[in-house]
Amino acid sequence: MLDFDARNLSPMLFRESEEVFDSADHLYELKFDGIRSLAYLDDGTDLVNKRGKLLNATYPELADLHSSAKEKVLLDGEILLVKDGKPDFYALQKRAMMTDPLKIKIQAEMNPVVYVAFDLLYLKDGFIIDKPLIERKKLLEQFVKESKQLAISKYIENRGKELFQAAKKMNLEGIVAKEKNSHYYPGKRSSVWLKMKVYKEEDLVILGYVPKEHTIDLVLGRYQEGKFEKAGTVVTGKFKDKIVRFSEKHPAEPHFPEPKNAIWMLPKLVGRVRYMMKTKTGGLRQPVFMGLRDDKFVDDLS
Repeated sequence: MLDFDARNLSPMLFRESEEVFDSADHLYELKFDGIRSLAYLDDGTDLVNKRGKLLNATYPELADLHSSAKEKVLLDGEILLVKDGKPDFYALQKRAMMTDPLKIKIQAEMNPVVYVAFDLLYLKDGFIIDKPLIERKKLLEQFVKESKQLAISKYIENRGKELFQAAKKMNLEGIVAKEKNSHYYPGKRSSVWLKMKVYKEEDLVILGYVPKEHTIDLVLGRYQEGKFEKAGTVVTGKFKDKIVRFSEKHPAEPHFPEPKNAIWMLPKLVGRVRYMMKTKTGGLRQPVFMGLRDDKFVDDLS
């Protein structure tokens, strides 16, 4: 049984859609690159992540969120760290890993986070998850005011494709589409909430692999100015046998010190990888191996 005081609600989850679409039955919002969190606001503020962990000590700058609520409320939203006008996931990750109170205090002053609310789940004295989303959105705007620490997610109607192109142009993570009349299903993954991610693709050299039971982790590289730079790893099962056979015929000395258990091969194979964005070290976030490029040679990548 859901209980506001027990802080026991699990957030509703998204399904992913490969298709970007326009629909009069949906609301569209930007997809934020942050940490999902429920905000329980009454006499104080409690922030709880998807795993039920209390985040208050990690983000002390959000301690006064409850002052933005006109009534006792439960919000669903995300914690963001914005730099140069865009969410910076890696800076936020560093904040999330901190445990030292002094360092947290310093970072809260230097790199403060903001809470972006996109849903209202409880109001005054009861849960409102069975009300249509569009009604919950209007109540959110009515009973919660924006501040330096709290923003309300803006949405548009009908024009999903237009918003997706805008997100792509701004190099953001993507968009979400939510059915206007949908209810909120705690802890469930439902098609009434869809996420559409902006992916990038890149051709990379396969330099080796780490064997697994049913798959292999490909060690990838970029070929620049006559040498290879490590570009992270990606898992594949479909192309495992072909790559293993190639490595047996074309073994090589290690291209990099790590991973130590890698089986290395001559840099002859090129693969296409889809990913969300590059990490600070040049790796790939959420990579997916799309397949081998039989039409490309390594020299084509320089």
